[in-house]
Amino acid sequence: MSTNVEAQETSAQGQILSGRVITRAAVVAAVLFFLAYLAVVNSTLAVMWLFGLAFGVILQRSRLCFASGFRDIFLMCDPSTMRALAVAIGVATIGFWLVMQMMVPEPSFGALPAAAHVIPIGLHLVVGGVAFGFGMVIAGGCVSGTMYRIGEGYVASWASLAGILAGLYLSTLTWNWWWTNHIKDMPVVFLPKWLGYGGAVALTLLALSGIVLLSYWWEYRSGPMPNFALGGTNEMPPMSLGAKLKQMYDLVFVKGWPIAVGAIALAVVNVFIYIYSRPLGVTGELSAWSDRIVSGLLRIQAPALLGVDGLAGCNLTLGAGSWWTSEGLFLDGGLIIGALVAALLANEFKVRVPPVKRRYVQSLIGGTFMGYGAGIAIGCTIGAFFSAIPSLGLNGWIFGLSLLPGAYLGVQVIKRIP
Repeated sequence: MSTNVEAQETSAQGQILSGRVITRAAVVAAVLFFLAYLAVVNSTLAVMWLFGLAFGVILQRSRLCFASGFRDIFLMCDPSTMRALAVAIGVATIGFWLVMQMMVPEPSFGALPAAAHVIPIGLHLVVGGVAFGFGMVIAGGCVSGTMYRIGEGYVASWASLAGILAGLYLSTLTWNWWWTNHIKDMPVVFLPKWLGYGGAVALTLLALSGIVLLSYWWEYRSGPMPNFALGGTNEMPPMSLGAKLKQMYDLVFVKGWPIAVGAIALAVVNVFIYIYSRPLGVTGELSAWSDRIVSGLLRIQAPALLGVDGLAGCNLTLGAGSWWTSEGLFLDGGLIIGALVAALLANEFKVRVPPVKRRYVQSLIGGTFMGYGAGIAIGCTIGAFFSAIPSLGLNGWIFGLSLLPGAYLGVQVIKRIP
């Protein structure tokens, strides 16, 4: 009797495994087919789709979310993610420097490299940074973190995305006020104009090194961390070629990547996408989504946005034109699909429904704060921080520092949420 039960269980497990393999193969094949189709009809969109896929795979495999980088400093006294981000921004800074000096060899005349995320500094960055930092902690993830978690099957992340779109639309309604009364009169500080590329890069790397050292102090200020010695021997048994290939596959697609590996890989992607087109950024396209949804469902037209054509960053964008000709659509969509593919290959995809309904409300509120903050600050943690500091603009530092008090306030709130 027990033998029959075991056989049935083995058969059921085999069917489940076979179903998973077929699903993974079908999704990967569909993604590659779509890439090939885009390569034929529009090579630019194909490249952006490829960058988006890489974006999503990196975030999913390394669990890299900027919200944890700022939140964990206050919640768990763990600055390791922030330290990894600082190192990655340093890598991107060197890459951006090589790109920008070819565009503008002599920056002292005031010309800005094309597409560099250098924007006016001012109160809008502080307000936007605090709002965004608060929102990403409340929502449980930044904008890019929200999108890769959608690819993993997190249902609450859809509520976060809805909030982000709502916040971005609210920011389009107030943008002209911010522009007329503040942003248009604020200075643009491109550090190489005053320090030259060498001085600006050196100062940026020095500041990032200071963050790394400060993170170690923060981590060890309560005493040394436990040292867990690894037991066993370093000798490995002989391995067949098939086993070696399986080990390499598991290392990339099954086992989680160290956070620093993911951060540095994202920095490398950022450099290459800048060489091809522009630095990474996701919220400009999302603002177009929000406008298309509102105008399509409610027939409400947002006002024309003043000054955005003269800015370089994740500018607010109205949804004019076709969805299917936008580079940002394929970058942002590729992020979600890349995370889905990575989660499937690692057997980590699962539809995750929050155990309590208030989680949807929390995600929606946090996302709204994020969306509004990203709108008036002209970018999120990707565009206004991860791409702005390597662009050697002072604005990236102001936005990044403003995220800290917002994250601190968010931590105080979530500590009180049952």
